[in-house]
Amino acid sequence: MILAQTVHEPTATAVLTAIFGLLMAVSVLFSRALERLGVPIVLLFLGLGMAAGSQGIGGIEFEDYHFAFRIGTIALALILFDGGLNTTVESIKHGIAPASVLATVGVAGTAGLMAFGAHRWVGLSWQEALLLGAIVSSTDAATVFSVLRGSRLNLQRRVGVTLELESGLNDPLAVILTMAMTESLAPGGQPIGWSIVWLVPMQLLIGASVGISLGWLGVQLLRRLRLQAGGLYAVFTLGLALGAFGLATLIHGSGFLAVYAAAIVMGNSAIPYRSGLTRIHDAIAWLGQITMFLMMGLLVFPLDLVRLPGVIYSLALAIFLATVARPVVVWLCLLPFGYSVREMTYIGWVGLRGAVPIILATIPVMENVPNAIAYFNIVFFVVVINAIMPGASLRWLTRWLKLDVAEPPTPAAVLEINSTQLLRGEIHSFFIDESLAVANVKLAKIPFPQGAAVILMVRDQQLLAARGDTVLLPGDHVYVFCHEEDRPYIELLFGRPQAD
Repeated sequence: MILAQTVHEPTATAVLTAIFGLLMAVSVLFSRALERLGVPIVLLFLGLGMAAGSQGIGGIEFEDYHFAFRIGTIALALILFDGGLNTTVESIKHGIAPASVLATVGVAGTAGLMAFGAHRWVGLSWQEALLLGAIVSSTDAATVFSVLRGSRLNLQRRVGVTLELESGLNDPLAVILTMAMTESLAPGGQPIGWSIVWLVPMQLLIGASVGISLGWLGVQLLRRLRLQAGGLYAVFTLGLALGAFGLATLIHGSGFLAVYAAAIVMGNSAIPYRSGLTRIHDAIAWLGQITMFLMMGLLVFPLDLVRLPGVIYSLALAIFLATVARPVVVWLCLLPFGYSVREMTYIGWVGLRGAVPIILATIPVMENVPNAIAYFNIVFFVVVINAIMPGASLRWLTRWLKLDVAEPPTPAAVLEINSTQLLRGEIHSFFIDESLAVANVKLAKIPFPQGAAVILMVRDQQLLAARGDTVLLPGDHVYVFCHEEDRPYIELLFGRPQAD
């Protein structure tokens, strides 16, 4: 990154931090407005990065693709780690099979159809077309997580789980295909051979094995660590995430899958300081998203996009991906799993692209592949169109296809226990619905198990002490303390917890 040649330290660093700080703050301030429009907030970060670039009002000159690739890779690993921490075993059981097919066969099929379009309409050779198809073949975990969790839509469980698991699992194959095609097109490179047939499952197997092993090891160490500061637990898990990516990659495995698998193991285990770790990694993931998209925006030069030969073809490819390639592949992949037409239509449409294709598009540039900058600019169009079109129609489509489910309102307060030691017992939040047996009943009349009790209530944004003569009214939010073995009985009384 180059500021002005006459600017020296510490002024240069001060200018840089001021610009990035202001860009981050502006991004957050405008996030609510974009959510209402249904546009993924990550596009705002991308746009602000372009505005801050050398051809924008910021005037920052940045064209270091190697640095962008490294920062983008680290950020994506941390985003996947946060996603894995929030992925439950129950959701994996329900969605792992179809999501795995979408993450492998679906990625390969999307790459093939996009290659057909690029060869037919843009005039690329089959090798060049396959490279472009591989780059845009996977959905983006950062965009999918932020849109589905930030849109406040309550999707039917199977649909939401499938989309999130697919986005967390499909990056490895896209990376492998992109690297293989780049190697075949780079100066002095070797044509792609049949080795990719065994290379793909080998990398996935190594990545999953490393991730599961390090996740298990991390759980055992966390249970035995006695650290003085709670923040050190987050430092440990952050190091574990980066270590899982690096180790798996060094032994020719999928680093992204290793990170995701390690996080799933840890997120579904009893570990100390769990609530604090979840919140810290959520903040780290958002910081990673903002940094990644701002930096990717700096790499995009608006004037080059306007001068790009075949802009119409680029837009046509982007629309082809959203309306034909992605939906067709999703239908073929999900038909054997008994998904309804409405579900397949929705999953096929919500194929959000984001930073992953842009990161992958830097690989041919770094390897000096001919016309690599043109591919990078085409990918930009694909990402923007395939984020805006599905994102803007998400709320409308969800309701039109009747895939939203009624959920109780979120509580006005969050009650949790943060301890650096593994404690026995847990707190769950419940919404009192008219249909529950405990509705309109005094707490003293409810047969709680020994050691379980309502410890706090929220009614009309007021905190209430839980006393024996307190009557549970419909619309109340109650916080129940219980032991793990008593949870099934508590759920018979109060229904499904709002958040675990």
